[in-house]
Amino acid sequence: MAKTKPIEIVNRKAGFNFHAEQKFSVGMMLTGTEVKSIRAGNINMGDAYAMVEDDELWLKNLHISPYSQSSFAQHDPMRNRKLLITKKELKKIVVAVKNKGIAVFPIRLFENERGIFKLEIGVGPGKKTHDKREDIKSRDVERELSRLKR
Repeated sequence: MAKTKPIEIVNRKAGFNFHAEQKFSVGMMLTGTEVKSIRAGNINMGDAYAMVEDDELWLKNLHISPYSQSSFAQHDPMRNRKLLITKKELKKIVVAVKNKGIAVFPIRLFENERGIFKLEIGVGPGKKTHDKREDIKSRDVERELSRLKR
C-alpha cells in the first residue's frame, strides 16, 4: 500500500476570533462515511464549537458533507460528535469554561502517524474588535517586510 500524505485541516476562523490559552489533542467518534468524506476534504469547521454535557465533551456545528460514493447508509452532516478526552483534561476544561467569556473551539483536524483522526481544540476567550485589527495590521506589516527582503 502506498503511503499517502497525512490530512490536516485548519480552522482559520479560530485563530482570528479567539485567543487559545490552552490546547488539547482529542479523539473524535466518527462513522465510516465521515472518515471517507474527511479524507476527500469535505469538511467545514467555521462555526464549530465544543460543549460539556453530562461529563462528556461534544463537538457541535461541525459540517462533514455526505460521502458521494456511499450507498443508502449516510451520516447526518451536522450531527453532534463525541470527543474522546481524559478525565483530567476534561476537568481543566470544565474549570476554564466556568469563567465568563471562555469558549472551547476546534483549531485543526489532523491525521496522526497511525492514521487516526485527532482534533486539536483550544480553550480561551474571544477576541475583541481592536485585537482583530491589531492582528490584521501585524500580518500586513510582516507581508510588506517579506516583499522588501526579496
